Amino acid sequence: MEERWILFKVFRYNPKVDKFPHWDGFKVKVDRGTTVLDALLRIKEEDPTLAVRYSCRQSICGSCGMMINGKPRLACYTRVLSLGTDMVEVAPLKNFRIIKDLVVDFSDFFKKERSIYPFIIRSDAEEMMNPTGAYKQTEEELLKYLEFADCIECGCCYAACPTTATDPLYLGPQALNKAYRFIMDNRDEGAKLRLSVVDSDHGCWRCHFAASCSNVCPKGVDPAKAIQFLKGVIMREKTVGFKKEGTTLVSYPQLKPVGFQRSE
Repeated sequence: MEERWILFKVFRYNPKVDKFPHWDGFKVKVDRGTTVLDALLRIKEEDPTLAVRYSCRQSICGSCGMMINGKPRLACYTRVLSLGTDMVEVAPLKNFRIIKDLVVDFSDFFKKERSIYPFIIRSDAEEMMNPTGAYKQTEEELLKYLEFADCIECGCCYAACPTTATDPLYLGPQALNKAYRFIMDNRDEGAKLRLSVVDSDHGCWRCHFAASCSNVCPKGVDPAKAIQFLKGVIMREKTVGFKKEGTTLVSYPQLKPVGFQRSE
């Protein structure tokens, strides 16, 4: 099996004690099966002070998103030798506040997601709390949103988005993609509530369709496409009214639209 020594250039910064970020270099012997996360964990054995976030190691949880050679990727999914370079540069995801080294703060990211109500909303609250059966869904109804439902909340799209980089209040591709996913779900009745959130100064109209979010998604989700479809939904709702077969478009009486304010 081929083995090579690769130089890892690792971003280091602890805001509590460091005035400026710096880079540390580590040489790691890798083979064709070694992932970037494997290499970082070997580096951490040498330097236990290195902060890195990870969990499942199977590209499911989204915890190990980071900048690898300048592109947002999952460290557990990226094989070192597939990068085709003798030096691998590893840094924290862009557009997030740095907690330490490669670990960033997702607080604002998840606040934005919560603002679009990322769950099924229905008027029959009693049935939801005490179900007597399943809400039926045909294959055709499932396919209306399935391609947008595989998001693992890794933040890669957020790090790649040029609008997020310039507008901290922009909801971002992940939240907008999820809003469209639930609006198109035939079991959901909260479309008007979500549209009141995304049809705003920092909502879907701030997207200029760079499509960089879709380009970096490790699960093949296309948030740029979802955002454009979301704009279409808004225009139809404003002009002819937006309706879904098999359900009523209503606001959820127990909820009120919530705005998003950036954490200090």
